[in-house]
Amino acid sequence: MLKVGDKLPAGSLSEFVEVEGNGCSIGPNTFDIEKATAGKNVAMFALPGAYTPTCSAKHVPGYVEKADALKAAGVDEIWCVSVNDPFVMGAWGRDQHSAGKIRMLADGSADFAKATGLTLDLTTRGMGLRSNRYSMLVVDGVVKTLNVEGPGKFEVSDADTMLVQAKQVLA
Repeated sequence: MLKVGDKLPAGSLSEFVEVEGNGCSIGPNTFDIEKATAGKNVAMFALPGAYTPTCSAKHVPGYVEKADALKAAGVDEIWCVSVNDPFVMGAWGRDQHSAGKIRMLADGSADFAKATGLTLDLTTRGMGLRSNRYSMLVVDGVVKTLNVEGPGKFEVSDADTMLVQAKQVLA
């Protein structure tokens, strides 16, 4: 399982891009994780699924609300990662008003979740293999903080915890 001090696993994530520019076309675009985190401070949070109750009511809204404070603390980008396709993540991002604040990244086949070892098996609920709920602060591709939630919990991966950690680590 991924731990503090580890480099993020190699691979890619996808994002639905709304506006063409910066080498990205409109629609789903795939990004290399290593290149996308190089030289950046990234507050990343992952969750089991788009449009699910806790994720939609608390997790994403908290990061939308705290986006400016996180950036003021030295965070370059905020990433939300979920085992969904980029179309769903794009639609969910529009519904959550995350544009310009959070990159809504799709891990469609759970490859990133599997590579981190932070998976959640929801097969009995008809949702298959998903990402566990967690947050991490990543500096130049290296995990500096990692906050993994217990089953059914939402206590340590929230935006307030990430903000405190960003202020400590990036000061």
